Amino acid sequence: MNKLYPDANTALKDIVKDGQTIAVGGFGLCGIPEALIGALRDSGVQNLTAISNNAGVDGFGLGQLLTTRQIKKMISSYVGENKEFERQYLAGELALEFTPQGTLAEKLRAGGAGIPAFFTKTGVGTIVAEGKEIREFDGHNYVMERALVADVSLVKAYKADKAGNLVYRKTARNFNPNVAMAGKITVAEVEHIVEIGELDPDEIHTPGIYVHRIVLNTTPEKRIEQRTLTVAATTKAGE
Repeated sequence: MNKLYPDANTALKDIVKDGQTIAVGGFGLCGIPEALIGALRDSGVQNLTAISNNAGVDGFGLGQLLTTRQIKKMISSYVGENKEFERQYLAGELALEFTPQGTLAEKLRAGGAGIPAFFTKTGVGTIVAEGKEIREFDGHNYVMERALVADVSLVKAYKADKAGNLVYRKTARNFNPNVAMAGKITVAEVEHIVEIGELDPDEIHTPGIYVHRIVLNTTPEKRIEQRTLTVAATTKAGE
């Protein structure tokens, strides 16, 4: 089975549709599948439910799909850094399922592992638990959380072999492994593609069984969300 596609638009052309649930890897702008997000925007699909830690920033990452009004609902854990997100939500134009960060990661992992639901202490006694089953275990209350499964998952990896085995680079791994597991169809955007057998099995983070399509993007922009600079103090000669 050939998993390689010539570009992001081709990889998504026959699998994205109106009304789907799309899971997207990344944390802020770190480790986001830039080319695949752009292709999703260009596809013109509407009424999407997007699962992602956040929605990028204005005009970049998933923020592009907010600008084009292609997302009707966000399932996320952080809603800052995006004024259009805030505007649409406060105006009642965008639905939001606010989810604690660790819970979001586990909901995706559980979905990929075939676990329909789990219990966690996180959110008990808060609005997060409203309308959900609460059960007592060993004298403590836990809230039941349903797993997440996406129609399509979009992830970013540093390297892949032609079988779809993925290697992530440092903090760019973040939510990507869980998102890859949770997709009925998973498309990976990578910077390097190697032959099968070139990757050490011990360095593989996501097995190729979870990955259905691969797109090469050797020059991602990797925009920095917030850049903080410190001006170095200057000293006089001899001091």
